[in-house]
This record gives sequence, structure tokens and C-alpha cells, in this order.
Amino acid sequence: MQILHPFAGSVQQYTEQLADPDCYRPGYCPQCQTKHPLTAHGFYTRTLIDATFDGIIRVRRYLCQECKRTVSLLPEFVLPYLRSSLTVIALFLIARLLQAQTLHGSAQTAPPPMPYQRGQFWIRRFRAQAEALCATLAALTQPAPAPDFVHRALAMLESTGWVAAHRFLFAGVRCHLLGWPRGLAPDGRRAAFSSAAAPA
Repeated sequence: MQILHPFAGSVQQYTEQLADPDCYRPGYCPQCQTKHPLTAHGFYTRTLIDATFDGIIRVRRYLCQECKRTVSLLPEFVLPYLRSSLTVIALFLIARLLQAQTLHGSAQTAPPPMPYQRGQFWIRRFRAQAEALCATLAALTQPAPAPDFVHRALAMLESTGWVAAHRFLFAGVRCHLLGWPRGLAPDGRRAAFSSAAAPA
């Protein structure tokens, strides 16, 4: 299970802070709800593209001694299952959907420059998620007048702040800013799908 590492700062500052396993150590297990500090259980690595960083970061993992499951502390500037940072994705979506720049131009707006096809993928997922985002983010900010749900969701994200909105969506309601990938349940858990036909 992934939970958010409550860290605000640069990727480099995040990397330096990882040396201390007690920093932000969960005091209870979010899976079985047992009230005891979790045990440091190493790291896993993942790639990240940010405005000033393109490389590999470590994500700290903890183990619950009660249920024997792990919990990973994902930094707040990272979206689950996406390589680009929240900042890069936000800059692209604003340039393309709010400022009506071309796909190519929008891809150059979000540093570092990227293939525009990646941006098309984000746009498809954001459009599919926009109505649900508007409904969920209404708990944080007033829905803005807009011609459609896409523009309203972007205005609400700008009003709330992208990191604050991501924190609320992910930590509060287990909702992904761009929607969970296929193969995952609505709250981000891996889902097993049976290939057997349902009984008549």
C-alpha cells in the first residue's frame, strides 16, 4: 500500500531526508489499523522526471509486524504509477487545456521537454476523471463557473493548489488525480479479475 510522505521541498531535499527512518514513520498500520510504529523495511526505486530532476529516487518502505504487509511513503510531488512529477503534469495540462496551446507547444512548456504523446495520455485520463474531480474537490473549494467539467476541475485545482488537492484526493479518499490505471480497484489496490464466465 502507498501512503503520502508529508514532504514539501525539492527532490534533492527529499533524498537527503530519507536517511532518517524515524522521519514520518507511520504510527499505525493503514491496512490493519494496528496502533504501533511500523518497522523500517528498506526502499524501492522508481524513475522520476521533474522540472529540475530526471533520474531515480528511492521510496522508503515500512513493514507492519502484525499483518506482515508493507507500506510505502510516496513523496507528495509524485503521482502513483506515473513517471512525471505532479508539477510537470500540471504545467502541461494548464498549457494545453486552459491556455489552448498546441500539443507540441504544451510539451515544451513543461520542463524538461517531452514527447507530446505522453501529454495526450494525460489529457485522456484527465478528461475521463474531470467530473469526479469536481465533485470531490468541492469539499475543498467552491466549484468555479466554467463551460465544462474539464475547465472547472482545472480551476478548482489551481484554486486549491495541485499538491494540496493531490494530498486530499490520495490520502483522504484514495482517488488518483488522473484516475487509477486499469487492473487496480477504485482505491488503488491491485484487483484480480476472473477469466471464468459468470454463472447464468
